Amino acid sequence: MNAFNRVTDKDMAYFSSLMPGRVFGKDEILSDYAHDEMTEYGSFLPEAVLQALSAEEICAVLKYCNERRIPVTPRGAGTGLCGGCVAVHGGVVLSTEKMKKVLEVDTDNLTATLEPGVLLMEFPKALEGTGLFYPPDPGEKTATMGGNAMTNAGGMRAVRYGVTRDYILGMDVALADGTLIHLGGKTVKTSSGYSLIDLMIGSEGTLGFLTRLTVKLIPEPAANVSLLIPFAELDACIGAVPKLLKSGCEPTAIEFMEREVISCAEEYLGKQFPDTGADAYLLVRLDGASAQALEKPIELLTDTALSLGAKDVLLADTDERKESIWNARGAFLEAIKGSTDTMDECDVVVPRNAIAEFVAKMTEIARDAQIRIHSFGHAGDGNLHIYVCRDALPEDEWKQKLSGVMERLYAEARRLRGQVSGEHGIGHAKKQFLSDSLGQKQIELMRGIKAVFDPNGILNPGKVV
Repeated sequence: MNAFNRVTDKDMAYFSSLMPGRVFGKDEILSDYAHDEMTEYGSFLPEAVLQALSAEEICAVLKYCNERRIPVTPRGAGTGLCGGCVAVHGGVVLSTEKMKKVLEVDTDNLTATLEPGVLLMEFPKALEGTGLFYPPDPGEKTATMGGNAMTNAGGMRAVRYGVTRDYILGMDVALADGTLIHLGGKTVKTSSGYSLIDLMIGSEGTLGFLTRLTVKLIPEPAANVSLLIPFAELDACIGAVPKLLKSGCEPTAIEFMEREVISCAEEYLGKQFPDTGADAYLLVRLDGASAQALEKPIELLTDTALSLGAKDVLLADTDERKESIWNARGAFLEAIKGSTDTMDECDVVVPRNAIAEFVAKMTEIARDAQIRIHSFGHAGDGNLHIYVCRDALPEDEWKQKLSGVMERLYAEARRLRGQVSGEHGIGHAKKQFLSDSLGQKQIELMRGIKAVFDPNGILNPGKVV
């Protein structure tokens, strides 16, 4: 374990000289900086919060803190779900929340260059009128683009387009000693040594601090349609996914949802879901060059779904119909959170043909533990979001049941050759589960990489490994 120094008045004076008006001491720090969206993982108030405006400021802070052995926790919008942006060892939280500029949209090279604090929901505004779009579509639209890069966020369109990693071409990264390095650029291919950029993506700020990002754009599809497919049983619903993927309809997204989760969303939003007569649903999106080009994929999808036991295939081809469905889907996390006092989440990913088996095991685990568990997720890529709800359980009983449930869920994911996290990352909350999943040798290799990039261990200590 690295030995860290506390932040002193002298340190605060230096930070204030570097970024006047954007340095906050302990008595001034808002409680939001002590946790992310999953408050179950504890509250860790940093000793200082610094709001950076430039790569130069970030480099100066890192150089100083590295020399002084002060831990630095990178933070964007704080929307994570595994405690990845909280200061578990105290020290400094270095925030990019004010670095929100889209620096360039290059329509010739199909790229955009931006600062890490740009919000995912704001980025499309910079692309308006270009005919281009950025395909990754994580569910939390108030997250930052930098946070998405550092967790390799996925989202609902990953089935067709891939995840954040597939769209990052370049990065400027500040290393622990304050050196700024430039990784990648606007080139779309390279075979030039080790891919350091791929090490940085998904590293959760433990190897370097992202200061600038260049992403790939693609032509925006001219038409899209959504289809809501009700099934009488969840097994048939999830079991249909591999066959739908092989049908030739090329879906952009395939989401699964249960009636109980939809009910939570209806109550949360105060709006009724378009269909309420089934136990389980698939929600599918198709993209195409024109409405006419989508006719054949819609026919293929409909015929295949009905042959696999779907009760119906409901077409949403107007903005109003699409919004009524996708708004409900986007509200699932907040709706479940609002239905219970406390909850914990599991973000496993398994092979697509193992989803039904995993969900059946999850139902068994919930029944054995006599605890409420809700799930939904990206059926098209095997990523399940599972939420264990405390409800009225006393603290001691909740902790005991939660520990047992999580152990069984992750053990089942390992048995099915899955992974601990599909898109939310590891943070500090899932470290032990990652170690159990990968084994000692892989963790040793990761720690060795960490030591090369950050010998003093100041970058987001206590996270991932």
